[in-house]
Amino acid sequence: MSDYRRAYISGGTFFFTVTTFKRQPILTGERYRAALRVAIKDVHKRLPFQSIAWVLLPDHLHTVWKLPETDANFSLRWSLIKQHVTRQCTERTAETSLSQSRQRRGEGSIWQRRFWEHLIRDETDFRNHIDYIHYNPVKHGYVTQAGDWPFSTFHGYVRDGTYPKDWASADQGAMSNYGE
Repeated sequence: MSDYRRAYISGGTFFFTVTTFKRQPILTGERYRAALRVAIKDVHKRLPFQSIAWVLLPDHLHTVWKLPETDANFSLRWSLIKQHVTRQCTERTAETSLSQSRQRRGEGSIWQRRFWEHLIRDETDFRNHIDYIHYNPVKHGYVTQAGDWPFSTFHGYVRDGTYPKDWASADQGAMSNYGE
């Protein structure tokens, strides 16, 4: 079986990276955050999944989802989320500057064409990806410690005792190159 087919595992836990078209730094703007919140909520009602962790950065997001035991269709979920945000946030004038290929495929000007997914293999892989998500704003230089970034599940993980409040600051040598 190809690696592509193995990625579609019913009930699987997946790490995703979703990026904006041409790395536009737009996602942390209120309009995009609001559209994304509504889109995720609406898709979750129709096609349930458990959102375990996430971080929203200006030009991309990372998340870990657990799908229901009888479902493996994360692609449909992402397609619907992206479509909703695109409909809510796209200026019609921006659409005219899209390539013919993007216009033919019905793609807008907000999202990169695809997304990256990774099937979580075991508990160590799971913990590493959760840490990667929460450290990402520090890695990209937006903040000096994870707790300073407002668009992340890190704060909930601190409340439940998973992380100390000062976990993973940029001045900690052990974490300075995390994820590279």
